[in-house]
Amino acid sequence: MNILGIESSCDETSASVVKDGKKIISNIVFSQNDLHGAYRGIVPEIASRAHVEKINEALSSALEQADYDAIAVTVGPGLIGSLLVGKMAAQALAWVSGKPLIGINHLEAHLFANLLEHPGLQPPFMGMVVSGGHTDLVLVKDFGVYEVVGRTRDDAAGECFDKAANLLGLGYPGGPQIDKLAAKGNPKAVQFPRPFLHGSWDFSFSGLKTAVLYYLKDLKTQKNVPDICASFQAAATEVLSVKAVKAAKKFGMKSVSVGGGVAANSELRKRLLEEGKKNGIKVYLPSKSLCTDNAAMVAALGYHKFKKIGPSKVRLQTNPSLPILNWA
Repeated sequence: MNILGIESSCDETSASVVKDGKKIISNIVFSQNDLHGAYRGIVPEIASRAHVEKINEALSSALEQADYDAIAVTVGPGLIGSLLVGKMAAQALAWVSGKPLIGINHLEAHLFANLLEHPGLQPPFMGMVVSGGHTDLVLVKDFGVYEVVGRTRDDAAGECFDKAANLLGLGYPGGPQIDKLAAKGNPKAVQFPRPFLHGSWDFSFSGLKTAVLYYLKDLKTQKNVPDICASFQAAATEVLSVKAVKAAKKFGMKSVSVGGGVAANSELRKRLLEEGKKNGIKVYLPSKSLCTDNAAMVAALGYHKFKKIGPSKVRLQTNPSLPILNWA
């Protein structure tokens, strides 16, 4: 069964065809990094206009190699204008083709992105979404059966990376810039705080961001940017990796599945694999192209949702603050 996936929740316009929830036939992604770089962050109006300009091209390219049996589209969370572009395109295609339509939660899609490359991964498992807007620990009991056990209380991990990069005068998006420079730095040069929030599975990254701010203000000598990047990255990734693996052990899970843009960070990937090996927990990481927003993960989850509960029964509604919910 071929599922056409459509993703436009933030600043990537993407369309993909995935067979049986695991084989990628096509996965077209148009990035908007060049459009938002000058603003050091995403401008919603620019993002939604760019989606309008690219959505037809993305769909046309994705469908060159295969037809589709159903359409899965991201309906939230995300930027409302961006979400609406994808939803309207999906509804128009469903109306013209008569094919069923499935609404997909963007965060759930990240949780299951690993299915595209790791067919051995099946629920139950501990899932962690680490992105620019979210940092969540989710106990995935089955497809559509979830328990959110931890989330950020303030800044998301990706947001913290971008803000730290901005303080250092680096480009946007900040995460890849920090990752690249950190490879040349000493991760022990600066002792930034590790906000573990002991006794809770929640995260907090605003204090780490503020620590970078005050360190730069108090710096009496010329700043060593690679050392600061390496030290900041070490603090952020230590918290994420340790808590994810500890949560898996606490809830009796044998595996951790990680998704979201920050999952592309080389230090986080290394630390997660090390923590997993040390604790007997299997860690699944998508390839870097499947960490960032893409329609293949939407299509993959759409297949499993369609098989379990069928097409969406009511008119799709976009929700920019859509939480992770169990399937009715």
